[in-house]
Amino acid sequence: MNLLNLWNSIESYLFPHLEAILREGLSKKEREFVRVCTIAELDQHISELEWKSLGRKPKDRLNILKAFVAKAVYNLETTRNLIDYLNSSPVLRRLCGWEYKHNIPHESKFSRVFALIAEHEICQKIHAAMISTHCGDRIIGHLSRDSTAIESREKITVIKPQEERVIKKRGRPKKGEVRAKEKTAVEIQLDRSLQENISQLPTHCNKGTKKNSNGYKVSWKGYKLHLDCIDGDIPASALLTSASLHDSQAAIPLAQISSQRFHNLYDLMDAAYDSPSIHQFSQRLGHKALIDHNPRRGGQKRKFDSLEKLRYNERSSAERVNSNLKDNYGGRNIRVKGHLKVMYHLMFGIIAITANLLLKLI
Repeated sequence: MNLLNLWNSIESYLFPHLEAILREGLSKKEREFVRVCTIAELDQHISELEWKSLGRKPKDRLNILKAFVAKAVYNLETTRNLIDYLNSSPVLRRLCGWEYKHNIPHESKFSRVFALIAEHEICQKIHAAMISTHCGDRIIGHLSRDSTAIESREKITVIKPQEERVIKKRGRPKKGEVRAKEKTAVEIQLDRSLQENISQLPTHCNKGTKKNSNGYKVSWKGYKLHLDCIDGDIPASALLTSASLHDSQAAIPLAQISSQRFHNLYDLMDAAYDSPSIHQFSQRLGHKALIDHNPRRGGQKRKFDSLEKLRYNERSSAERVNSNLKDNYGGRNIRVKGHLKVMYHLMFGIIAITANLLLKLI
């Protein structure tokens, strides 16, 4: 595999060490780290973090970006654990671009660079470029949409409404009285742009509740990650919202993001997304929506025919991606606080999963 992009930050005197490493052979995790960094093309996106002011030009930006990818690949909980591992692993340290232990920056610098990465949306740009480059020129069969709980170690934020809520009249309307029917949040999203829809999604930490696979209600404190996954269990689009947000309110913004990156034929969603507006938006994009029917108020459940049921079974890819992110790429190890930092902690894991699976397509 071509390592030129990975080694552009290493001085020429280190190449004898590279030859020694390759002779000895890399471990399974080290090979995975090399694959992710190569497919992600990190060096193509690091220019936005370069120094554009007076004073001494900062170093190690690309190296630290690689180190955060390694943190996700090795499923390390904290930045301190990452630094300790770099100190004890000469091979990984050199792959990131540091020859000696004393070259590794302090934990505070890792934190500052992480904030810059979040501010410039580097992870979203890396992930979008990967999907557009390798999947944008082909027709995707199935898109599976689902959400998963993200537990966070921070206090619940109570958001007070800015305007007083209009009290609706109860009971039946009087004779001749006409009551205007208010649009739901999903209906309003139909005619808004992507940026307007995303700006209206709540992103503060709060408490969420949903039914698990056994039908029991479970609650958690933190956020909710919404994912669009395509054939091959590849996460293609991601949004992080408050835990209390209903899944249906993230469907249209996710669809707007995905439609900018690739074209697919079928949208697969569970009963939480069963809304006329979501069906309408899928049809507007030229997709066929296969959404499990939600028999509200005691109605009779509609079932898929045999062919639709066969296609709907592909929706399990979203569940596999969620479990893979949580079990192997840091989805359960949330030690940062705030929506922006939590999102970028998860995005490094999503980038690692995407790169590994895209390599199989390539």
